[in-house]
Amino acid sequence: MRKQLQRAIEQQYHIQIIYLGSDGHTTQRTLRPLEIAGDRLKAYCLARRAPRVFVIDNILAVQPVVIRRAV
Repeated sequence: MRKQLQRAIEQQYHIQIIYLGSDGHTTQRTLRPLEIAGDRLKAYCLARRAPRVFVIDNILAVQPVVIRRAV
């Protein structure tokens, strides 16, 4: 998981995550990851249009966002 996040930071691509919040609910977010600081991921949340911090252990799934362009 950490390697995927670090690769997204280095290659500057957006990711989608499924995240388990402190209230026990899961959410799906699209992020621009910025930095890993200890056990946390600092990222810009595209849905909230604001910076957010996520506990890496609460990230259940990560996948790169594929941008499809019209031909």
